[in-house]
Amino acid sequence: MLKRLWLAALIGMCVLHLQAQDKDSFTPMPLDAGFGPMDMRPPATPVDQIIKEFSAKESEYREALNHYTYRRAAKVDTIDDDGKVDGEWYEVDDVIFDPNGRRTEKVVFAPASTLERVQMTPSDMSDIQHGYPFVLTTEDVPEYNIQYVGKQKVDEVDCYVFDVSPKEIKKGKRYLLGRIWVDATDLQIVVTNGRIVPDDTRKGHEDLHPPFMTWRQQIDGHYWFPVYTRAEGVLHFSGGNGYMAQDVHIRDIVKYTDYKRFGSSIKIIYDGQDITNNGQKQQPGQNGQAPAGNGQAAPAETTPNKPQR
Repeated sequence: MLKRLWLAALIGMCVLHLQAQDKDSFTPMPLDAGFGPMDMRPPATPVDQIIKEFSAKESEYREALNHYTYRRAAKVDTIDDDGKVDGEWYEVDDVIFDPNGRRTEKVVFAPASTLERVQMTPSDMSDIQHGYPFVLTTEDVPEYNIQYVGKQKVDEVDCYVFDVSPKEIKKGKRYLLGRIWVDATDLQIVVTNGRIVPDDTRKGHEDLHPPFMTWRQQIDGHYWFPVYTRAEGVLHFSGGNGYMAQDVHIRDIVKYTDYKRFGSSIKIIYDGQDITNNGQKQQPGQNGQAPAGNGQAAPAETTPNKPQR
């Protein structure tokens, strides 16, 4: 479904600049021809009703995801002025269940990091684990300003488009500042574009993050699961206290594959019906390929990764 979007986005990606002194400003990832013209007319269904329905579906999806295993491969690169990778952090994790049925993550592969200009922080790991696969549930809605933008096709999929921003930044929490595309039929997020905030811009404590874009794919015929994230930007670290100001070009790539429903006695409900024993209709691409919709494999990403800051 998103084959053209994947290809054009990967080819047309540009270097993005973030202004660290304004923690609420960001440059979104560029869109491509896979995104059609925006229809800004009011929708036939009241906006409040659309938000209520899609956030309820997102709540169902989050609960269902808790009963799936999958593999996550995350790579963070720093890029030099010639466009070459000069440092890399890479980790492959299986998100699984322990013998007691508790959710856990198992590191499958984690070579030594070669990052020198930045380092991974807890917020970087949080973004990889929770921020990039953004979910906006009924419980989350009160924390956000959600503004209807219009209706737009993402390739063959008709989507409602919303701008999303946190009403208040609470200590210890991270939020999406950006835009989401919601399938107008399934009422689930299919694309997320923006940045996870806040950044820490204090000199000597700077913790900065690039804008990102996450694509989801319908995996089991019911839910749209994240399959691919790309984040890229130039982070501006200020100088002082014995260190020089520095701009660092960062690129993160995260791939999510091998979704499998975990066998348990817990029921998975979709639209009020028990779908626990329904067979999976699709799975993400294998052999390092980021999958596209309708079973089409997207081109393999040649430079997947993400840095520490």
